[in-house]
Formats: sequence, structure tokens, C-alpha cells
Amino acid sequence: MESTVSPAMVTFIGIIFTALMVMGLSRLLDHIWARVLRFSWLYFIVSAPGVVVHECAHIIGCLVTGAKIKKVVLISKEGGMVSYAPPAIPLFGNVIISTAPLFFLPLVLAALTWFFGTYAGCAFSSAIPALDSFASVYSLVVTIGQTLYQNLFIAFNGWFLLYLYLVTSLVLSFSPSTQDLRNAVVGILILIIAGFCLLAAGIPVVTGIFLTVINLFGVGLAIGFAFELVALLVSLPALVLYRNSP
Repeated sequence: MESTVSPAMVTFIGIIFTALMVMGLSRLLDHIWARVLRFSWLYFIVSAPGVVVHECAHIIGCLVTGAKIKKVVLISKEGGMVSYAPPAIPLFGNVIISTAPLFFLPLVLAALTWFFGTYAGCAFSSAIPALDSFASVYSLVVTIGQTLYQNLFIAFNGWFLLYLYLVTSLVLSFSPSTQDLRNAVVGILILIIAGFCLLAAGIPVVTGIFLTVINLFGVGLAIGFAFELVALLVSLPALVLYRNSP
């Protein structure tokens, strides 16, 4: 019996699981860093760029769905916030607005990597492995370790420190708020089902466009996941010292 699961579907499934891992790790890291950084202003500095991009994604979602924006707070001690009226697109409008950061942030990560590699002289691997197996996870960790070693020790690049700061802030902001999470669950399920329907239709042009988009999304997720692992390794010893300190 011929399998109905195409290679494109396997790729899609791999990206779905990667997204879940990235969101889970982001939530864990956000909790750890909020505890480790004793001064609220220090945590504010670390998280600010990611919060701004997160809220800008909501703003884009509002513009796309025709939702009138009532209030925008990009930077505050309590984090960001976007208040908006009901969107013009019924039912799916709120879904698009709530899930916008989950799709926008990986694209920003991919764009940042391209920009710093092209214009700031940072050395990156020419290919980011897709996270479709344990071997690929190991390969990704090795790749990111080589990137850190190359830019910080072999040929030190000061711009790479800025890149690390921005990427760290962005990966912390993958974690959705409680309200976003409630709104996003239904939206993610709908988008996943729609994606599988598109792939099952087997239309070459549609499949090609869809794979191009999700592969770009996957690159951003892979970059985020890799740096989340690095941040987790750094954060756990700091958390232990914090808990053992008087």
C-alpha cells in the first residue's frame, strides 16, 4: 500500500514540532532569566527588542485583518501591549492577530542572520540543518558551536555580540502571553489543518510556494532553537547560583 505521507508533509511535521519546542524553551528561558536577573531594569534591557518585535507582529496582524488599533505600548516595565477593536475579518481575524508573532519572529531571526552575515562580516554556516531527527539536532548544536567559536575566538567580530544580544531577546519573546496562547491554539490547529490540505491536494505550484514559505520559517526556528539551547546551558548554572545565594 502506497504511503499517503509525502516528503513535503514530513517537512511540515518537522517544522511543527520544532515550533512547539521553540515555544516551550522560550517560556522556560523567560522564567529562568526573570529570576536570575535580580534587577528589573536589567531584564528589561535584555527583553526589550524582542518585546518590541513581538508587539509589532500583533500590529501587522491588526493591519492585515482590518482591526482598528486602540492603544500600543511597545516598551514598559510590564512588557508590551496592543489593544484593538474587533477585526473586519470575522472568526479568523483574532486568530491571525494572536498567532502573528509565532510566524513573524522566525522570519526576523532569519533576516537578522542574513544581514549580519552579509553586511557585518559575521561568519555563519551556509546551511542551517532542518530539525527532523536527533542527528539533525546534534548537527545544529555543532554548527552553532562552530559559529560562536569562529566569531568570538578565531576572528573576533564585535558586531556578533550585537547579533547575540538581539537573537537572545527575540528567542525570549517567542513565549506567548496567556491570552495569546488561548487565542492561538485554535488558530494554530486551523493553520496546520489547512497546510496539510494544501499539501494533500498535490498541486505542484501551490506545494512549491508553501514549502518555500515554511522552509524560511523553519530556518528562523532552527536559529532560535539553537540559541535557546546555548542560553539554557548558560542560564541553568546561573539559576543554581541564584537559588543557593542568601
